[in-house]
Amino acid sequence: MELQIILEYLRGLKENNNREWYHEHKTEYDAAYAEFLKLVETLMIELGKEEPGLLRHEPKKLTYKLVRDTRFSKDKSPYNPAFRVHLSEGGKQPVPVGYFLMITPGASFLGGGLFADIFKEETAMMRSYIAAHGDEWEEIVENGTFRSFFKSERDCLEKCTGRL
Repeated sequence: MELQIILEYLRGLKENNNREWYHEHKTEYDAAYAEFLKLVETLMIELGKEEPGLLRHEPKKLTYKLVRDTRFSKDKSPYNPAFRVHLSEGGKQPVPVGYFLMITPGASFLGGGLFADIFKEETAMMRSYIAAHGDEWEEIVENGTFRSFFKSERDCLEKCTGRL
């Protein structure tokens, strides 16, 4: 997979966030989206070794559209210059919890958990589980291998601002 193709397209979209540019660059979009789907498929295969339920979904059905709903937004730019996907046993649905990948120039990330405050019961259930298994949680997130791949919000705040 060619991440550079994805990032170049998204940079162009970010700089020219309008319908004309979007339609004039459909070929580049198709190439970038195809590369993103390859990345998603690779991620699904690797994660599927531990969570086989992820493998029953088609990568294309788990991705989000670039088009933004601007009806209630101050930002009226029509496109979100990011390729995004949510992977869970439930597919694109936020419950059960899963993994979220966003590729965008300068702010890409892979995260896990529940990313929706409308699911208060599920969020409370997750927090209770983590609180009850704090030692196990700490062992995972403080592991050197884990920390080499994932930065916590705390890590970012310490490095970016010099304080917590």
